[in-house]
Amino acid sequence: MSAALGRPSLLRHAGWVLRGNLVTAFALGGTALLVLVALLAPWLAAYDPIATNVANAMRPPSAAHWFGTDQLGRDILSRLLYGARLDLAIAAAAVSLSFVLGAMIGAFCGYHGGRLDRAVGRFVDVLMAFPLFVLAMAMVAALGNQVQNIVYATAVINLPFYIRFARTEVAVRRQAGWVEAARASGNGGARIVLGFLLPNILPNVAVQISLNLGWAILNAAGLSFLGLGVTAPTPEWGIMVAEGARFISAGHWWLVAFPGLALMLAVLCFNLLGDGLRDILDPRMRT
Repeated sequence: MSAALGRPSLLRHAGWVLRGNLVTAFALGGTALLVLVALLAPWLAAYDPIATNVANAMRPPSAAHWFGTDQLGRDILSRLLYGARLDLAIAAAAVSLSFVLGAMIGAFCGYHGGRLDRAVGRFVDVLMAFPLFVLAMAMVAALGNQVQNIVYATAVINLPFYIRFARTEVAVRRQAGWVEAARASGNGGARIVLGFLLPNILPNVAVQISLNLGWAILNAAGLSFLGLGVTAPTPEWGIMVAEGARFISAGHWWLVAFPGLALMLAVLCFNLLGDGLRDILDPRMRT
């Protein structure tokens, strides 16, 4: 019964937040559109994203090719649509992995403290002492530029943020009255962390998740731009920017403009979405 009552309340609160914050509404709409476009790419793309047609190369935007064609005659719009699938999949997988592992490690460390907490804290300090993108480059170069290795590298460089955030938030709450009540009721440490503390900090973590999704897309595109990520002819935004950069001086602006614009809008939407998600998910805001 309470769940049935809570769901409409959450939806009404979300509608109230979106009506009062047009930036959040724009970010949510843009993110939803991006996800929808990525899911429907096979049906929305008018051309095969890897099929070449040299006779049709370097055509500017037209009615036949809305975003023009590249140096091999491939339709840029079709490649952008399929690239969105790949970049979003990499970002979602990497952030999910780093969130699950990082939040659980940080929450247990923050709740129990002690030597394990200090050891994990020093490990996080060492990890964050490295330039994180350089660390991702080194990992992909060592493991190989397969998609799964890009996901692992992106997850590793995002892991410290979740460990630190969850540890701090749980350490602040572990002596709260409702935690003491749960402990007095016979709940063990694992149940308190997983059933009470982690759900309580989720609204605040949502901001970090949203930011990390944007960073993960940039990380995947940056690795591909440098030749360490996904390889051609796979449609990916970073590869498209790297390939198009060679032809800017010749006046073929559309080769870089549209992939760069897609990257900018995707990262912007995820960055703007974070604060709105916190306002929507935080029960304390539903008053």
